Amino acid sequence: MSAAPGFSVPPDPEAAYYQTIEDFFVSRRGDPLFLSNADWLLIRGWRTAGTPLRVVLRGIADALDGHAHSWGRHRKVGSLAYCAAEVEVARDRWQRALALGEEEGNAPHAALTALADALDDAALDGDARADAAILALDLRDWARSPPPLREIEARLAQRESALLARLRGLLSAPRLVELEATADAELAPYATRMPAPVLAQIRSDSIARRVLAQFGIPRLSLFGS
Repeated sequence: MSAAPGFSVPPDPEAAYYQTIEDFFVSRRGDPLFLSNADWLLIRGWRTAGTPLRVVLRGIADALDGHAHSWGRHRKVGSLAYCAAEVEVARDRWQRALALGEEEGNAPHAALTALADALDDAALDGDARADAAILALDLRDWARSPPPLREIEARLAQRESALLARLRGLLSAPRLVELEATADAELAPYATRMPAPVLAQIRSDSIARRVLAQFGIPRLSLFGS
């Protein structure tokens, strides 16, 4: 999937979620217009809700395929909002498949167990090791009896926030500054293209991923990148 003309995609996986959606929508729509602030905020909502990238792309494809066979097919789709309903349909299908364990390797049990394993293997000691061990036990409990899917991401986000606060305290001030500077450098191409709340969210997620990675821990989420 090619980038928008004149714009290189940064390697940051958080930014890649947004950029890939823009690339796909623009290429399928068939003109070089970029996304509006409202479109970026819509993507932010999908990301915050834990909608996997492949699910968003499926919904966009379904919406634009439907448009191509509609009476209004000669009119250009003017906004990503046109695809929002189909993205929600795709998300509902994904959640039903996830609940039934039909998505290989992505059932709640498998995903939560994998996160628990990562926490057990993390390069931690002292109080941080104890915190990670408790969290791993909780995740294994959830894996045995998963909460409703709509609650899992919220619970994981809350626990990740607490873990991040502990881990940031273990890193030196210069190391934190270095991680933040690296994230800022990779996100710089977006500074004039996205609304401030979206850019701030990507920056926060990017730094969180980098802090966790210092200890061998992935983002605490069912849907990964």
